[in-house]
Amino acid sequence: MDKSHKIIYIIYILIWILMAINPRYPEDWFLENILVFIFFPFVIWMDMKYNYTFLSMILILIFSSFHALGAHYTYAEMIYFDYITHFFGFERNHFDRVVHFLFGLLLFRILFEMIVPSVTSVKTALFFTFSLIVSISILYEILEWLVVLSLYPELSIAFLGSQGDIWDAQKDSFAAIIGALLNILFYKNYIRLWESKKYNEFFK
Repeated sequence: MDKSHKIIYIIYILIWILMAINPRYPEDWFLENILVFIFFPFVIWMDMKYNYTFLSMILILIFSSFHALGAHYTYAEMIYFDYITHFFGFERNHFDRVVHFLFGLLLFRILFEMIVPSVTSVKTALFFTFSLIVSISILYEILEWLVVLSLYPELSIAFLGSQGDIWDAQKDSFAAIIGALLNILFYKNYIRLWESKKYNEFFK
C-alpha cells in the first residue's frame, strides 16, 4: 500500500476519533457508524487489491469526514449548516441532502476503479458505477427505515433526519443520482483512468 494512502487512513481515523467524543445523541452516533465499522476494513482490503488512485483516496476522505461530522451532530441538527439554512431562508437543515449528493459525486470514482477489472469498456464501467451508486443509495434508505422501525423507533427523528418531509428518502436518493451524473462531465478523465488501470492490470 502506498505511503500516501496510509497517511489518509490515519487522518480519517483521527477525524473519526475527534467526532466520536461526546456526540449529541450517542445511540444515533452508533447507528450512523455501523456501516463505518463494516466498510472501513473493506475499503482498506479493496485498496490493497485495486490500488486506488490518490485522487480517489482524497475524495473518499472528504466524504467520510462529512459523514463523521453528520454522525456527531446528527444530520438534522448539524449546527454549522444552520448558517447556510438561515442565509438562504431554507425551511429545514439540508446538510443530509448535501452528504447524499456528495456520496454520488465523490464515491463514483473509487467505485469505478473497482469495476474496471471486470468489464471490457469504459462506457460499461461508467454505467455499472452509476447503477451501483443508485442501488446503494436506495438500499441505504430502506435499511435506514428498517433499522429505526425494528430497533430504535425513538431515534427516528435524529437518525432518519427527515425533518417532517415525507419525501425525504426520495429526495436523498435523487441528490445522490445528481451527484453521480455530474461525473459524466469528467468523461475524458475517466477514459484516461480506464486506460491507466487496464495498462497496470496488463503488466502485473
